[in-house]
Amino acid sequence: MPKERTHALSDVLDRLEKSTHGDSITVQEVIEELGHKSFASLMLVFALISTSPASAIPGITAVVALITFILVAQMIIGRDSVWLPSFVTSRRMSSEKLRKGIGWLRKPVHFVERFLKARLTFFLHRPWLFLPLLLILGLTLFMPFMEVIPTSGSIASAVIALFAAGLLTRDGALVVVSLILLLAVPVAVWYFGFGG
Repeated sequence: MPKERTHALSDVLDRLEKSTHGDSITVQEVIEELGHKSFASLMLVFALISTSPASAIPGITAVVALITFILVAQMIIGRDSVWLPSFVTSRRMSSEKLRKGIGWLRKPVHFVERFLKARLTFFLHRPWLFLPLLLILGLTLFMPFMEVIPTSGSIASAVIALFAAGLLTRDGALVVVSLILLLAVPVAVWYFGFGG
């Protein structure tokens, strides 16, 4: 019997694309579409935006870092629903750039989904979950400074996206992979920023 494929990541992109209308969209509208309890979905969406061509939006890496920091902090303390400050939720993003980013992400997301399944789920529960959450919390503190080094913010966001995808699809193996890559981010940033 063939393995049942997950479409959880594509579903998130579908819902994000559905929320785009007019010339721009606010962060609050994205939250409303994905749901106030969808920590993993929101983390995934904003991290993917920062890895796509939509990352050309000025300041997007810093905004994604701030949103991720707040989401992760709330996950650590066990909050049930998402809260973001009004100066974040009122921020607008170009709908056209967002749709372009979503289109760009479709192919890699479909490819990744072929390999995802529920496994090593104990990594998704406390106390195991605290380690990746704390490491990502630390990573977000450095992301605003990564905007001065081309591609480094996208590398960090891609790692966060992998972690969020692991949470969303109950794939503990992907969470472990994201942890390994997270530890390699400082090396990659140094190489691309100063050693290349």
